[in-house]
Amino acid sequence: MNFDKDSSLDKILNALFEPYKHSVPEVNKISDAMIEKGMIAEESDIINDHIAFRTLGVPNLGIASFEKIFLHYGYKRREPYYFQEKKLNAFWYEPPVETYPRIFISELRVEDLSPKAQSIINKYVEPITECPVDGLDLDNPEEVGSFFYKPLWDLPTLEDYKTLLQESEYAAWVIYNRYYLNHYTISIHELPDGYNTLEQFNAFLESIGIVLNSAGGKIKTSEDGLLRQSSSVSKMQPATFSDGETMRISGSYVEFAERSVLPQFKSIPKEQISREHRRDGFESANADKIFESTYLEQTSMAEV
Repeated sequence: MNFDKDSSLDKILNALFEPYKHSVPEVNKISDAMIEKGMIAEESDIINDHIAFRTLGVPNLGIASFEKIFLHYGYKRREPYYFQEKKLNAFWYEPPVETYPRIFISELRVEDLSPKAQSIINKYVEPITECPVDGLDLDNPEEVGSFFYKPLWDLPTLEDYKTLLQESEYAAWVIYNRYYLNHYTISIHELPDGYNTLEQFNAFLESIGIVLNSAGGKIKTSEDGLLRQSSSVSKMQPATFSDGETMRISGSYVEFAERSVLPQFKSIPKEQISREHRRDGFESANADKIFESTYLEQTSMAEV
């Protein structure tokens, strides 16, 4: 990794974050309130634990295609995850230096869906006969940044969207939103005392009107107790489909992660603790419930 690559990665991450921030009103609402409470001086003080993307597991797309971008910039693929009920696979990716966020990429196992759902998805993705990432100049951050919001397939009809929604809310989300940034994650343990546990930070969030994902409890805890996660519920947003029909659908959301210091590093003074001393990676059981931040059972609560 040379400096130019680092600089380019900054540009790519900014290109990802800016449209996401403008489309997810909770992002500014939370950061503005954090500044008001004195947790941070400005938005850039927030430590981004990870960002996440959703993809379709079909030829020329999915993880195998999408990961090429981040592997090029020095990210390393780490542990796989498998979500049987939701029919998903995933990997997380370790950043080249710890100042960058981890990345979590999931993909829908399309072949595990019903023939009808597979037929709908294939109708949209079949024209993609080559990996679209292979056509990018990965050293051009502007080109890569715009790729995330480039329509790789046609918008679905409302009928197709609704049919997918009944079988896989994940499938419906991706067929409309494509590679849109699904969420970014505030590192709670990096905040000042009084806000650096999820109990404290969630109380703050709810005090400013943020609705939290309650699937599996508002705080999802790993088996070892060292990774705890919460997330906001996606707001429903107006969407226009290819046939001109409109419907309110779920967008993206914000996640919050608290990573505890590993037992072997408990004696290290607080001011010397860095990312390497804390619980790394992810937890399937936690992630399984975080996915539901865009699911109707959760989003309907935010509409009340």
